[in-house]
Amino acid sequence: MICTTPYELEILRQELELAGRRVVFTNGVFDILHAGHVTYLEAARAMGDVLVVGLNTDDSVTRLKGPTRPVNAEADRACVLAALRCVDHVVLFAQDTPIDVITTLQPNVLVKGGDYTRETIIGADLVEGRGGMVAVIPLVPGRSTTAIIGRARS
Repeated sequence: MICTTPYELEILRQELELAGRRVVFTNGVFDILHAGHVTYLEAARAMGDVLVVGLNTDDSVTRLKGPTRPVNAEADRACVLAALRCVDHVVLFAQDTPIDVITTLQPNVLVKGGDYTRETIIGADLVEGRGGMVAVIPLVPGRSTTAIIGRARS
């Protein structure tokens, strides 16, 4: 399922809560999906019953990464993520951070990649304050969207 509105996200939260599911949330740009992303998403999914992936909209990617990004449009990125067996739901967000999604979804587990620390993860205090946990998954060495784009351009 791909959620594009706050209303759809609230309905999803209610359904997962009623079902008693352990919800894992992560987010990112996922511009050019590679093996590092897949490994990361599979590890995140293993931490709970349901994996919800927050996906930056095209406008927010451009603000964060610059005028040449994203390479792939948000609809395409969402479609590819939603097709992965380990991803249960994709939630698009237009802000620069996923704090509104985290606030609404109220995940049990918040996950980010190894280029973050617990202190730099947006929403960590919120999740831990509700009794949830925050996890950092190590990056897969040599896997980087920026590097892939650089190689393609040269």
